[in-house]
Amino acid sequence: MKHWTLAPEYAHGAAAEAFASLDAVFDLCGEHVAAAPMSEVVRVDIAGTRYYVKRYSGAGKNPLRRWFARPRVQIEWENLRRFAAWSIPTAPVVGYGLERRAGAFVRGAMITEEIPDTSDLAALAIRDDTRLHDGAWVDAVSRQIARIARTLHAHRFAHNDLKWRNLLVTTGEASTVFLIDCPAGMHWPEPFLRHRIVKDLACLDKVAKQQLTRTQRLRFYHHYTGRTRLNAADRKRIRHVLRYFEGRE
Repeated sequence: MKHWTLAPEYAHGAAAEAFASLDAVFDLCGEHVAAAPMSEVVRVDIAGTRYYVKRYSGAGKNPLRRWFARPRVQIEWENLRRFAAWSIPTAPVVGYGLERRAGAFVRGAMITEEIPDTSDLAALAIRDDTRLHDGAWVDAVSRQIARIARTLHAHRFAHNDLKWRNLLVTTGEASTVFLIDCPAGMHWPEPFLRHRIVKDLACLDKVAKQQLTRTQRLRFYHHYTGRTRLNAADRKRIRHVLRYFEGRE
């Protein structure tokens, strides 16, 4: 059984023809961007607009996942659509779907439209972008990332890979932040949510501690909590965040 959905705004024109079915999507040729044992990402240009096509052809090392677990590609498209519903800027989901045989996952794909004129924060850090030395720019971006993290956690949702490489910023002084790539994010009940929140914040701070001042990092946490003073619970969480990757690297 094959299931394929194309977003209504892409149901006409060149994109509709190129992304007409799951078979058509797997036949697409483009620039290879990334590859992994279970998946690959290619970038294609359709009528002057660029799209990222993520194709999965496996379900992981555990064969039982093919029958009893949601495929990662499905988790990813559901999460991006969830972000949009929560007013978190993210890549527009163009199409998505999967194929099962005898109930087992065989393959799946998700297409997102490229967000033009953007770079991920990790790339900015690698090239020591001048904007990271602009206090006003850092504060504006920090506020947006804090709002994104706060929104996720308010919905009892943890990204589980909230790293700088998964945050895109538009070029220019007034940058908008977009959250992308979330194949491992999910809702968590207490008390597990608290640990996952610490992990999300620690992932953000892993590069921040190399690029930003302690004052800027603390200001981010204030933006995240919406408070200007730390309480005992905040201090405890910050200690856990700072120690999270000890012995893990």
